[in-house]
Amino acid sequence: MGVPELTRRSLLRAGAGALAGAALRPAPGLAAVAGPERVASIDLGTLRAARTVPLPPATAVVGLQWLEPRAPSPAGIRAQRAGGGWGPWTSAQGHGHGPDGSAGREQTGEALWVGGARAIQVTSSVPLLQARLCLVREAPAALAGAPARAAALALAQPVLAAGPGQPPIIARGTWAKGIPPPRVAPVYGAVDVAFVHHTENPNGYSAGQVPAMLRAIFLFHREFNGWNDIGYNFVLDRFGRIWEARAGGIDEAVVGAQAGGYNFVSTGIAVLGSYSGIRISSAARAALQRLLAWKLSLHGTPSSGRVNVRVNPAGAVYSRYPANARVSLRRISGHRDADSTDCPGDALYGELPAIRAGVRPLARGAVRATLAVVPAAPAAAGQPPQLVLTLAVLGGAPLAGASVQLQARVVARRGLQVVRTTVAEGVTDPAGRFLTSATFAVGAPAPVWVRALYPGGEGGGAAVSPAVEVAPVAAATAPSAAVPTP
Repeated sequence: MGVPELTRRSLLRAGAGALAGAALRPAPGLAAVAGPERVASIDLGTLRAARTVPLPPATAVVGLQWLEPRAPSPAGIRAQRAGGGWGPWTSAQGHGHGPDGSAGREQTGEALWVGGARAIQVTSSVPLLQARLCLVREAPAALAGAPARAAALALAQPVLAAGPGQPPIIARGTWAKGIPPPRVAPVYGAVDVAFVHHTENPNGYSAGQVPAMLRAIFLFHREFNGWNDIGYNFVLDRFGRIWEARAGGIDEAVVGAQAGGYNFVSTGIAVLGSYSGIRISSAARAALQRLLAWKLSLHGTPSSGRVNVRVNPAGAVYSRYPANARVSLRRISGHRDADSTDCPGDALYGELPAIRAGVRPLARGAVRATLAVVPAAPAAAGQPPQLVLTLAVLGGAPLAGASVQLQARVVARRGLQVVRTTVAEGVTDPAGRFLTSATFAVGAPAPVWVRALYPGGEGGGAAVSPAVEVAPVAAATAPSAAVPTP
């Protein structure tokens, strides 16, 4: 997402032309969702050299879309500052995230925060066919960085003390005000890898501007990229605050749109800003290390070493490797390790070895929880299946005598509400196992998604298992837990 040096020099040499007669129009099909005053576009035709594009008031985010070439483009954008001077060129190349959906365009660049600039300059060293500039607008007070009330920064739930303990994570509802919900309910996968990103935005933002920046990135991702929700699972700002991004549960393996070809096996954490040439703040680095240690530990994933993953064909167009290839990735990787992108910027990417080293001691004592469904034997037709929970210290012995729960998960409001109900609980045996029948209340939705939870204790930090699909059978005798419906 940073501009390569040769391309950056070519951008700086590009002259500033004038764009005459640019037409601002609502982006197709968006008026009923975000309102034409929030999301719009300007057709550029074939983009060559540099053009100056006046912007409507309160423009927060801009980005490029184009039809050809079908590859990352050496394109750049810079914004005109309040005093009339121009800021630095920022890469506008393809994002390499995907692939929730498609907005119907072949290529979409990064969502770039311009913070109410009056004009931008956009350029490309190769012709971009059928180019258009995509705009997201915000309220003027938000662009100016109106401070958020401390009481408004509610923390996301639940709190599960994995690894070094759960860091404070600001709930999605504190920033996602006045925007549409995700398109669909979330999909859940696994957390085998954590990808580190940057958002390619200017770094001098204020604390009060961050909610507006997140809303604008969400609208760009949803409306122009065609994704179901904001792409990242978490976003960190330069003040060290962690924000819940994609909906579906901070303690769940929510599939994002942050690493094309790998979304189903990863979580994505973006640091708000551009880190091609400067390092992240010490506050952001400390928060990033703690979040990585917590999230990986919670899902029973080592924080060090490597893992082999398969490139999902659905997002292979973004990958450095072909569809279905088996790729070895570090457990904590930069986005560029997997996809064709410069993200997370040269400076942040260079910090990753030290960040990994900082995460390792924080993640000690991680526990892995697994849950399996054992169908009833043919001779026991009509009997409920057995659920087998296994708990072990990561890389070590079974965890015996641990209190555990089985939780049914119900997702409502397209992931904005996740309800978990305890349907069974007990203590693990000397082999670290707990067995129970799937005897849920009559009327429970079928199937039910159930996960194992170890809340943590002397044996180690909290752990959750991937959820399994269970077709519940009502218990004939003992009472059973009711599973709520959305």
